[in-house]
Amino acid sequence: MRRPPTRAAGPQRRGAATQAVPPERAAATRPPERGTVPAPVVPQRRGAATQAVPPERAAATRAPQRGAAAVPVVRLARRRAAVLAGVLLAVALAAAGCGGRPTTHHKPGTSHQEATGGSGTLLAATDEAGHRLREVPADGAPAVRVAARPDTQGGWNIHLTVERFRFTPESVGGAAIPGRGHARLLVDGKETGRAYGPWQHVPPGARAVTVRLHADDHTVWAVAGQPVEATVPLSTTATTPPAPTPPAPTADGAPPPTPTANAPTSPAPTAAPGRTVEITVTGTSVQPPPSRIELKKGERLTLRVTADRADTLHVHGYDRELPLVPGEPGTLTFTADRTGLFEVETHGSGLLLTQLVVR
Repeated sequence: MRRPPTRAAGPQRRGAATQAVPPERAAATRPPERGTVPAPVVPQRRGAATQAVPPERAAATRAPQRGAAAVPVVRLARRRAAVLAGVLLAVALAAAGCGGRPTTHHKPGTSHQEATGGSGTLLAATDEAGHRLREVPADGAPAVRVAARPDTQGGWNIHLTVERFRFTPESVGGAAIPGRGHARLLVDGKETGRAYGPWQHVPPGARAVTVRLHADDHTVWAVAGQPVEATVPLSTTATTPPAPTPPAPTADGAPPPTPTANAPTSPAPTAAPGRTVEITVTGTSVQPPPSRIELKKGERLTLRVTADRADTLHVHGYDRELPLVPGEPGTLTFTADRTGLFEVETHGSGLLLTQLVVR
């Protein structure tokens, strides 16, 4: 008796030609044997050709074993750590940039002077050096006064008196803050330097000095469109007496008569009344504390100094000295016939006793 032909395992489409089923596909359709772990089934797109799944791909689809780190979790943690490090770096840079002198961080294309426009109104007008004016209301605006005193070594000592203004050399180049900044000196209309304090020196030969107040960003403080400044003329008559004018000849061309001994002469100027200043030196203490004594030219001054140790009293500019005996008052009298600022000190201990201002 003849046996019917054996068909290949696996479902076939109705009406399709009989084809041999590959052994691996037939093995995939068999139920797993008892006690064995079934192989992972990887879904395939409908209509795609059946392909063998590589072992490494099949292993990637399995659930991670217990105790093994999951790859996506590690990547996520690394990303979070990178973001956190970037945030910390940005905070550190911001703190370093804002912890110093007052400044203004402005947008690209905006000048530093325009960025500080909150402190007054930035005008289009500029001074001789090209610094723009910064307009502020007259009420509460800074002000400056200037005084000039001849220096005994030549030139002039310029004293600045400011109101509602403070010198801030530590923040120059920063933002414009009302009532702060520096001054600039203009000698005979030309800028010669900056001033960060009340005292400055101008060499001899200058005719006038102008002091102008600037903000920390180098703009010029201005009121009603004009810079906040002050000018003082420098006269040479205080240090250089004028040359005597020769007498004019007579109408007939003869030389003028020479004054005789019997000719009346003008009386000699009388000396100004004198003044006495008493000073006591104990160790490094000076009583009364050092200050300035205002004198008129030609006025007589008597210094009476008592010290607790041997020393030498010296008046600068007049080159007057007096030895001091411990416990005994020493007296030095002279006429203040030179104008300027002069210091009185002790040579041995180097103490400043007082300052003389002779006008």
